[in-house]
Amino acid sequence: MSKEAVLRDVLDRWRAGLAAHEPQQVAALFTEDAIFQGLRPYSVGRDGVAAYYDAQPPGLAAAYRVLEIKEPADDLVLGYLAVDFTFTDRPALHVNLGVLLRRTAEGWRIAHYQVSHLD
Repeated sequence: MSKEAVLRDVLDRWRAGLAAHEPQQVAALFTEDAIFQGLRPYSVGRDGVAAYYDAQPPGLAAAYRVLEIKEPADDLVLGYLAVDFTFTDRPALHVNLGVLLRRTAEGWRIAHYQVSHLD
């Protein structure tokens, strides 16, 4: 599988979990020790990821565009993306997202997730 296919597979499942408001499903896409930096203080591990997405409003959706992909090692894929989060009750939020995917025994998982808010 190409590095772009790996990235899109994981992010498409992330996006589907967000749209379905399934925080545990989203958290399962992360490694057990994932560093997660959304727009609030960071957390480490799947519990923090699940809590973050559980607090998001129903109807949240994400559309992403891949800007760059690198493969720093055979078992790592680094992605840099533009993401538009849309809500049912407020304007869209435009961010940049950096993710580091790691191949694990469970498959490809997000080991690092960092959002940068754009003004």
